[in-house]
Amino acid sequence: MDFLSPSLYSSIAGLTAIILFSHYLLKRSRVGLAKTVPIAPGAWPVIGHLPLLGGTQPPHLTLGAMADKYGPLFTIKLGLHPALVVSSWDMAKECFTTNDLAVSSRPSLVGAKHMGYNYAMFGFAPHGPYWRELRKIITLELLSTRRLDQLAYIRVSEVEMFLKGLYKLWTKEKNGSGQILVELKQWFGDMSLNVILRMIAGKRYFGVNHDAVHEKEARCCQKAVRDFFNLLGLFVVSDAIPYLRWLDLGGHEKAMKRTAKEIDNILGEWLEEHKRQRAFGETKEQDFMDVMLSVTDGADLGGYDPDIVNKATCLNLIAGGNDTIVVDMTESFGLTNLKATPLEVLITPRLHLTSFMD
Repeated sequence: MDFLSPSLYSSIAGLTAIILFSHYLLKRSRVGLAKTVPIAPGAWPVIGHLPLLGGTQPPHLTLGAMADKYGPLFTIKLGLHPALVVSSWDMAKECFTTNDLAVSSRPSLVGAKHMGYNYAMFGFAPHGPYWRELRKIITLELLSTRRLDQLAYIRVSEVEMFLKGLYKLWTKEKNGSGQILVELKQWFGDMSLNVILRMIAGKRYFGVNHDAVHEKEARCCQKAVRDFFNLLGLFVVSDAIPYLRWLDLGGHEKAMKRTAKEIDNILGEWLEEHKRQRAFGETKEQDFMDVMLSVTDGADLGGYDPDIVNKATCLNLIAGGNDTIVVDMTESFGLTNLKATPLEVLITPRLHLTSFMD
């Protein structure tokens, strides 16, 4: 009996330790499960909830109906990737304040890889030292109040030339009532591109004293930026199911590579021109590309080439600035509410020019 007592005591002690450890693990797992966001039912194998979002109903309405059913916070699967759906302002506030680091990064999309210079564009770059350094450069050097005030004359001069161009057109084509029909979307697009390109690269493509060569180059630039936005907003199968990337379903990746090459050729020519002007001391205006040439010299750019960062940043500013200006101005004139065929849209937007002075 004395021989069995130590063994019995050891067994009881070991059994007690196992029970306590199991209880601890169970309690910890329950806490983890309690913090896990519920997954919405209805997910298909491999493709997840994509069939629910691919119908005729807009995705935001589908997600809103799911939020009414499953609550303000739930998870869906976009292919193989989980996605958190937040439909409550207090939840969104908590995500971008208390848990901002968890949502500060960005997904690795095929479009951002090919057309964003391998994530060198700060709008698509993952959160980290490179993103923080570039944000500091853009905030302090490019989009600061001081820099925008220095280039304010560009905005003023382009608006003046825009009005004079409309007045000149009115004097030539006005009807008996003193009115003309103007395609404002194209005019707004030309003016906004002039403003953006003059501020970023010192280029002005549209307006007086521009020949057919400049016109062709300008339209190529506009088309490249338009294709950039269209391709970036497309659903690419490989973003949801990476191992199908080699198929390139729909040919979107091929189109992205082609558009990226076109944009890079244009930006490359501008950059080489700026370098030549700096080398010969011919720089007249300190545009954004000149500033980037100065501030990226010797800066820690996360392993990216300074020229790549310069082109990627300029493309980000062109794409972000040009599109938003045109959309805001066309909405202000009510052009987005026109219900007409594409041919009718070209002749329906009207601007009555009766008091513009030369």
